[in-house]
Amino acid sequence: MQANHFDVLIVGAGLSGIGAAVHLGKKCSEKSYAILEGRDAVGGTWDLFRYPGIRSDSDMYTLGFNFKPWTNAKAIADGPSIRAYVNEAADEYDVRRHIRFRHKVKRASWNSRTALWTLEAEHDGAPVTMTARFLLTAAGYYRYDAGYTPNWEGVSAFKGQIVHPQLWPENLDYAGKRVVVIGSGATAVTLVPAMTDKAAHVTMLQRTPTFMVSRPAEDANANFLRRWLPAKVAYALTRTKNVLLQMLFFKLARSRPQKTAERLVGMVKEALPAGYDVEKHFKPPYNPWDQRLCLVPDNDIFEAIKNGKASVVTDHIERFTETGLKLKSGEELPADIVVTATGLELQTAGGIEVSVDGKPVVWKDTFIYKGMMYADIPNMANVFGYTNASWTLKADLTSEFFCRMINYMDQEHYAVFTPRVRGEIKDVPFVDFSSGYFQRAIDRLPKQGDKAPWKLNHNYAVDMMNLRFGDIATPEMEFKGEPPVRLAVANDRVPDAAE
Repeated sequence: MQANHFDVLIVGAGLSGIGAAVHLGKKCSEKSYAILEGRDAVGGTWDLFRYPGIRSDSDMYTLGFNFKPWTNAKAIADGPSIRAYVNEAADEYDVRRHIRFRHKVKRASWNSRTALWTLEAEHDGAPVTMTARFLLTAAGYYRYDAGYTPNWEGVSAFKGQIVHPQLWPENLDYAGKRVVVIGSGATAVTLVPAMTDKAAHVTMLQRTPTFMVSRPAEDANANFLRRWLPAKVAYALTRTKNVLLQMLFFKLARSRPQKTAERLVGMVKEALPAGYDVEKHFKPPYNPWDQRLCLVPDNDIFEAIKNGKASVVTDHIERFTETGLKLKSGEELPADIVVTATGLELQTAGGIEVSVDGKPVVWKDTFIYKGMMYADIPNMANVFGYTNASWTLKADLTSEFFCRMINYMDQEHYAVFTPRVRGEIKDVPFVDFSSGYFQRAIDRLPKQGDKAPWKLNHNYAVDMMNLRFGDIATPEMEFKGEPPVRLAVANDRVPDAAE
């Protein structure tokens, strides 16, 4: 019989959820836990997205876990390799037996009287209820069942096929087809060169250019170090180097945006043929890091443009036609397949309905504490990675702090932690990105404040000092009560529901 009460419940078995479970097992080994995963596989994003060329847009020495070295030759890794890496971690650290697959969490309710979270999930159409002292949501920041697609005029008239990358058909045949990829973000920049292997031609149609930076797919220094040093040492050195370079580049871009923009556009000019209109197609009207930069491994998209297999069109869509797209400039763009790489639908805490003592939580009215917990919401944390660096850097720190919090509460005999706003703080949007997918969701995201601990740092070094070594008992953190009677046995086996 399966247990239904745990010390900790984790929502999501992707990169963040598996990492959180490993940290919990290493630092809070006596605590029982289960992972509730809505799908039937480990991997999250890296199992969901299956479009051609799917890869990381960060190097794997910083996107990888801090406890498991990345040993593949490629630093900019493909999706299947990342999925395999996450699965290896789940098996290596004995996490898989704690996962309950096909458990879609719908609601999470906190009860102050019992000091417990009650989670209501759906498993193969049947309701399942579970309880826990602590809740950690690690379900990412976007809806898994649907991406964002604008409402274009004339879509129903189009006789070709329209595909969103998030729902890529398993056997899509694009050989010899004219493909138009709408968008200019990381997904579009990945798809365009990848689809030139079979397509007659691939066009990236964008309203606004994106800053792009090219890097070798392989990190020569990392591969050299790995030949001469133990894997963990080589990984740690490479990770430190790349973190420092990321931080330096971000600081430079923010302090000298014009010079940084000139250099980024100049690098694109060097990669493309003389006379190519780089200013029109690769010079954005905003500053670097106002939106996330697109990583281009080994100049792949520029090489595809140079050899005539791909092209970029910067224009607005007026409407779809039977055979393609009519643009506002008057140009008609023929297409057999249109790929809508138009972004994600953002949400907080995996879209779970959260309530505290019967009162629904309204995220846009809630302040975020240290980038992971929420004002007036007890015993809960949410994993949200960096927007200006690799996601996992912040995910690891979040899990470490969460474990520190649990151990501190055991030591001090507390049952409940609750972040509280003390004094006056000013509202600040959750992120200062101008990207459309963030702006569309601004009313569904929590707020940050204008000062610590309510302000997001976007700085790994600062966060590392604060979360790994900083005080747990801050003036803004309220603690209450003795721990409840333990109902779960540590490390209980949690069989898959199919057993």
